[in-house]
Amino acid sequence: MKRSVLVLFLLLGVSATAQTPVPEIPFESVPDFFKLPNGMNFGEVSGVAVNSKGFVYVFTRSNSANGPAYAPAAAQLLEFNPKGEFVREMGRGLYGWSFAHTVRVDKNDNIWAVDKGSDMVIRFNPAGRVVWVFGRRKESADDETGPWEHPDPPLPHVDGLFRQPTDVAWDSKGNTYISDGYVNSRVAKYDANGEWVKSWGEYGRGPGQFRLPHAIAVDAQDRIYVGDRSNRRIQVFDTEGNFIRMFTIDVPVPPGTKPVNGNTPTGAAAAGQIGAPNSICITPPPNQVMFVGESTYPGRLFKVSLEGKVLGVIGRSGRNLGQFSGVHQLACPSETELYAAETANWRVQKLILKAPGRGAATASRQ
Repeated sequence: MKRSVLVLFLLLGVSATAQTPVPEIPFESVPDFFKLPNGMNFGEVSGVAVNSKGFVYVFTRSNSANGPAYAPAAAQLLEFNPKGEFVREMGRGLYGWSFAHTVRVDKNDNIWAVDKGSDMVIRFNPAGRVVWVFGRRKESADDETGPWEHPDPPLPHVDGLFRQPTDVAWDSKGNTYISDGYVNSRVAKYDANGEWVKSWGEYGRGPGQFRLPHAIAVDAQDRIYVGDRSNRRIQVFDTEGNFIRMFTIDVPVPPGTKPVNGNTPTGAAAAGQIGAPNSICITPPPNQVMFVGESTYPGRLFKVSLEGKVLGVIGRSGRNLGQFSGVHQLACPSETELYAAETANWRVQKLILKAPGRGAATASRQ
């Protein structure tokens, strides 16, 4: 039985990048795009999203939110216009702000913030008012309030309650899918009215199991893509949670690549990070492609077909403009415009992708 499961896993997980070489995609990183008010800086930027009018939302681990959930709190949701000019801070001092994780915008321009520290997903209307909340923050007065532990076997799932959720996405019928996340290792589904439907997944390495579902996106055919980061793969499901397929990204690391922080991993430690999907986004129809960001090492971005073929690699690890570290979320309003939120470099880069042969990354105009 174990042998047959292993064979199935290997067949389903065949690398989607058995092609060589993978082309480098030239791009420009727009210098000084975001105009913050005087004296304000981003902290670790964990989230970025763009609405239908080109306004950009940045979820950053800044501020204190006036108190901790179980540790120093850090979350601010900021809005910028299409020119990168600061518009406003949304939800200042919000009770659900604890540790920013991701932000998404749905087809009606509602803004959804996923807060890992408070275990909550919060939906704002375009005016910036809270209209729905999912999950519940731990009460600071409770004796058991503290960081989540990771017991083995894992804690049983509870409908509607999250343990360090990570991301959110929607299908064409308005159903909501939440990746949940660092502790629960599942995907939760709500209907268009915000009613709980079901969840699927558990901790593990087999098809339909997860070791940190860190990012989620839905294509125009309502296929659900889950970035299963610690398993170093992207799994694809239908809207009922039935497993369809999975693929990995196996582009070799250029010699001499170093992480921005920490020792350069080697051997199995390095292999376990190559192509690990820290962030994913899918472009609008009709011709959809996916962009995937690695974590702090090797730190690259990839353009990938929805079938899993790597179409190109973007950038490399580093601190300078046009380099990346800790790309925690991507927003891709088109196939040539990309926003990359970086935790390790405390910034968001706006990238303009070019056709091959039309120039390389811009890193001089800082």
